[in-house]
Amino acid sequence: MNTLRSGASATVPCLLILLIGFLSGSAPRQIPAASQPNILVILTDDQGYHDVSYYGTQDIKTPHMDQLAKSGMRFDNFYANCPVCSPTRAALLTGRYQDFVGVPGVIRTHPENSWGYLDPQATTLPSLLKKAGYQTAIIGKWHLGLESPNLPNERGFDTFEGWLGDMMDDYWKHRRHGINYMRDNAKTIDPAGHATDLFTQWAVDYVSNHAKTKQSATAHPFFLYLAYNAPHFPVQPPADWLKRVQTREPGIEPKRAELVALIEHLDDGIGKVIAALKATGQYDNTLIVFTSDNGGHLPSLANNGPTRDGKQSMYEGGLRVPTALVWPGRIKPDAISPQVNLTMDLFPTLLEAAGVTPGPTLEGRSFLPTLLGQTPADEPNRPLYFTRREGGTEYGGQCSYAMRQGDWKLVKNTPFEAMELYNLKNDPLEKHNIRQEHPDQYKKLNALLMQHIQQGGRVPWQSPTHP
Repeated sequence: MNTLRSGASATVPCLLILLIGFLSGSAPRQIPAASQPNILVILTDDQGYHDVSYYGTQDIKTPHMDQLAKSGMRFDNFYANCPVCSPTRAALLTGRYQDFVGVPGVIRTHPENSWGYLDPQATTLPSLLKKAGYQTAIIGKWHLGLESPNLPNERGFDTFEGWLGDMMDDYWKHRRHGINYMRDNAKTIDPAGHATDLFTQWAVDYVSNHAKTKQSATAHPFFLYLAYNAPHFPVQPPADWLKRVQTREPGIEPKRAELVALIEHLDDGIGKVIAALKATGQYDNTLIVFTSDNGGHLPSLANNGPTRDGKQSMYEGGLRVPTALVWPGRIKPDAISPQVNLTMDLFPTLLEAAGVTPGPTLEGRSFLPTLLGQTPADEPNRPLYFTRREGGTEYGGQCSYAMRQGDWKLVKNTPFEAMELYNLKNDPLEKHNIRQEHPDQYKKLNALLMQHIQQGGRVPWQSPTHP
């Protein structure tokens, strides 16, 4: 593993402050604004584990995502908390397992098919950063509530420009079930253009305006959560981007060409946001996260690399996502980590980088030491849990589960399938169910999973206004 040795000393004052705060039991502490980095979290939607060219995927070109991986630390064993959208987003913004904050499944327009309600008492990442002096913004997809008290501006974000709901039925018309969920804070808006272009431009404007406001730029770093809808289906790339792919990749399957074009268009947008950071002199003091909310959608011909299955599945292809973090002068370039992390681990990691101590109720754990080139603690016994509640005849309102501890993984891919047991070290493609051969290991993992299910069962996940 290539890790950082130089530059780690710059974080010592921050870590000392954190330690003092922890020992004293005091409230979250704040470090001087000049030492706090801007934070940019880029979350893509349904991007396949290997739908980036930095893994050597031949039919796709993602130079800006590649540059993020090259400029910082790439994680090859990064897991989304869930193989679908809302639960992973809840885990990201709370640092907790999604079923512990009321979002075991996808939040949707119609109550009879909505499977989550974000706990109004859950502490969010932007709310803690805001208390520490940050200006907070979300641009793009929210997907954690359609009404008060779970609107973005009520959950710690100063600014919201984007999409309140789940998927868009059309990238240009911006509707879902005929409803316009595009917002400028609380105001409904109806802008023209491809959603990816809109979110990119709004992010560029936000970064540029922050730099222009000298007082804000020096006294108040920003936390920008840039959550694209792309490449979630319907796969609708701009025509010029599709033509470019078709010309470059003769013989490519038409459906695959559309997805590649949509991702390359997305990559171009990310490049524009990074360019805005550099042009305004803010790049060197910005911690950047690039990741996806779940694995790629196989019917759209996503490339999930050497993993089994894709979006919606508890096998590796539904959970493993491309991930890289960049922090100039702090994270050594060209670093690659095999460490296993979950989306919820970003919450304490980013807070620690900002000099903020989270509350005691947290399942996520910081991997900032790994980013800074320090030897991470051995974690073979850290159990990791994955839950997804869903409706329809395949799920019937019940949950599917997976859990991993060390090399062992337990999978219940739908509520009506039997538990399966795999050893990922010996069988990374999850081809051989060895539950019968290892009954003691199965019992051990199943007991842990039952404890997790009991704890999640204490948390309401239905809106009190909808029986």
